[in-house]
Order: sequence, then C-alpha cells, then structure tokens
Amino acid sequence: MRDRKSKVILMIVEIIAIILSVVLYGVPFYFVIINSLKSQGEAALMQISFPSKLHFTNYIEVIKADNYAVLRGFYNSTLLAVFSVAVLILVCSMLGFFIQRRGDKFARAINSLVLTGLMIPPAIVPTIWVLQSLGLFKTLPGMVLVEVALRLPFATLLYRSAVATIPRELDNAAIIDGCGKFRLFFSVIFPLLKSTTATVIILSSVSVFNDFVNPLFFFPGKQNLTVQTTLYQFTGMYYNQWHYLFADVVLISIPPLILFIFFNKRIISGMVAGAIKG
Repeated sequence: MRDRKSKVILMIVEIIAIILSVVLYGVPFYFVIINSLKSQGEAALMQISFPSKLHFTNYIEVIKADNYAVLRGFYNSTLLAVFSVAVLILVCSMLGFFIQRRGDKFARAINSLVLTGLMIPPAIVPTIWVLQSLGLFKTLPGMVLVEVALRLPFATLLYRSAVATIPRELDNAAIIDGCGKFRLFFSVIFPLLKSTTATVIILSSVSVFNDFVNPLFFFPGKQNLTVQTTLYQFTGMYYNQWHYLFADVVLISIPPLILFIFFNKRIISGMVAGAIKG
C-alpha cells in the first residue's frame, strides 16, 4: 500500500515537472517561432496569437540582409567555437591530469589559481589593453584566447575529476612498458576521458557559439560579426524589425538545439564522471 502511494506521488511530481518545463521553455520558444512568421505590424504587437498569414519569407530576408551578414556570422562563430574547443580540450585535459596526479604544493597552487578563475569576474578594459599590447585585439586568435580563458576553470575541474577515477596502477604499468610522459597521457589516459571530452565539446561549443557580450567587446568590426551580434542588424533606437529579429533568433537556436537533442546523454555521463572518487 505504501509503495503504491509512493508511486502515485512520484507520478504526480513528474507530471508537474513536465508541465513546468513546457511552460518555462516551450511557451517562450513557441512565442519566438510564431512571431518570426508574422508581418512587421503583427510582430510588433508581441502577442502569442497565430498570425493571419505565415511569412516564411522572413527567414530568406534575414539571410540576405546586409550582404548575407548572418551567414558570415555563422562562419565566424563556427571557426571561433572549433578553435576555442580544440585549445580548451588540449590545455584542460593535460592540466587536469597534472593537478590530479602530481598532488604537491605546486599542483595545489595551480589548482587554487584555477578555482580563483571561477570566482573572479572578467575585466573588460584590462583584457582589451592586454590584447592590444599583444596585437590580438579584433582578431580571431585573440578572441579564441578570451573564450578559452573564461571556460578553462570549469573544463579543468571536469577533467581532474575524471582522471581521479583512473587507477594510478595504469600509469605505473605504462611507464614500466616504456611510455614517456606525453605518450602516457595521449595513448593511455586521454582515450579513457571520452565522456568528459564529449561533455566539454558540447557545453563549450554551445556557450562559445551563443556568446554575445565577449565578441561585442573583444571582436568588434563588420567583418567580425558572430551569429549573436547579427541581432543588432534588426534593432535600433527608434525602429525595431521584430519579425526579422525573431527569425534571426530561431536560426541561431537551431545548431545548439540539435547538439543538445542528440548528445544530452553524453553530457550527463561526462558531468558525473569522477563524482564518487573526485
């Protein structure tokens, strides 16, 4: 009797959770899609009602706007995400392995420095000064370094926790067989971190792809548009093209949505890696 009552309560809680999820996430997404298919006047009313006529041409106009600026934004954002994630995986996986395996005062100091990166907010003006001093301001390499620096602490902690689940005996066996430090890591340890690497790839690529503030400050310029900064094309001080703005939002949301739909299980498995021993 008690088990049956518990199952009923659990089912009610699940139904409530589903309803809340639909309200919190489904309704706003429906609002954006519906308004992206309206005329300029109907979209300006900001209503959730169905349009009198579906304007699919809004998407074509958004793509053609400003000499195909949206496509240029997709290209720049894709390059930025690919290079940032590649550097992030290489640096953070090795750093997490170093911190976990070494465990001396130097490693603890590095770990404290990484943790500090989670707590201290980024400073815009000093970062711009550093990039200008290095000749990397308004360049793709400079923007990649900014994105890597912002996401390095979290990714390092993920890798450190995952490395903690790998027995040290495996390291010793590889060293006895003649493996050097780099071969030990890349041939033995790194292949065992697939779930964590998949998680870092998905989460970091989506966050870099959707980043709006950092490219706005550190990667300005008409040729340096990213998908998020293209939203400025349809907004102004006195005049907003809401139907185009909503259509642009839908186009921007498609790649991250596809990633989360197909790889959500890998995200979960990578996040919990090392949860017991880490």
